[in-house]
Amino acid sequence: MPSDQRARAQASAITPGRPSPGAEPAPADRLFALFGDRRLSPGQRRIARYITDHLTEAAFLSITDLAERVGVSQPSVTRFAASVGFSGYPALREALQPIALSAAAPAPETAGSAHRNELQSAVDAEIENLEALRRTFADTDQVLDIGRELARSTPLTVLGLRISAALAEYFAYAARRIHPDVRTVTRGGSVAYDALLQSREAGGSWVLTFAMPRHARETLGAIRAARSAGLKVALLTDMALGPLADEADATLTAATGSRLVFDSYAAPGVLSAALLQAMADADPQRTQARLEDYEHAAEEHDFFLAE
Repeated sequence: MPSDQRARAQASAITPGRPSPGAEPAPADRLFALFGDRRLSPGQRRIARYITDHLTEAAFLSITDLAERVGVSQPSVTRFAASVGFSGYPALREALQPIALSAAAPAPETAGSAHRNELQSAVDAEIENLEALRRTFADTDQVLDIGRELARSTPLTVLGLRISAALAEYFAYAARRIHPDVRTVTRGGSVAYDALLQSREAGGSWVLTFAMPRHARETLGAIRAARSAGLKVALLTDMALGPLADEADATLTAATGSRLVFDSYAAPGVLSAALLQAMADADPQRTQARLEDYEHAAEEHDFFLAE
């Protein structure tokens, strides 16, 4: 193990601990106690999801306003309240309001971070990474532009070496549902060069490259090989500067979590999903047709468990 990773392993060692006796459950746990073990219809699940996602606002809405926000009828809201054990919507709202107020109040541990354990600190760091990505998404033009280019590239090559191979595999697995020809490269050297050359000869124009730390030198070689083969490179990485970004035609960034012995990838995962959405939006008719074909095949082969 490299010395820096050994240090991280020691620093992030988990200290056993548990909530203080008598501590009030978190708002999410209190909502789960209300909704989590109930058998709800699809429409009722939409109401529960809206309340969960917009708790501090939803707990104070009238039944008319809540129905309008969710897109259901007022009787549906009344039936939902009964389904989760209340006499009606007013009783449900009365139960939700103290939970909403506790969610809006500052968490007790913010006064002193010493109360956080190592796993909580790692999650806090990931939340900060996601917040930074959220600010980046205020301007969607770059993601949409790259998504359109990747959607037009047939074949589309997705490259990820070493630690980045898992992200590349995930992206390629999902992209195959909406794109007719997606090829994955997870080995470097001459294997990568041959695959990139074949992609270009088959008509491909872009390669999407994942590069997470520690950045492998062979990733830089693969990017240069792609460029020499005539492919453009879209880079998804954790930093906007450096030799990898210098070689890429377009760069998207999302920070990785580094509080634990191995990195975590919440923000790169969300960025990957956003890029897949941009590809789907670029050709909605093709996307719809391919997804319908996939669902039909899944039903025929019983891919999924029945609910």
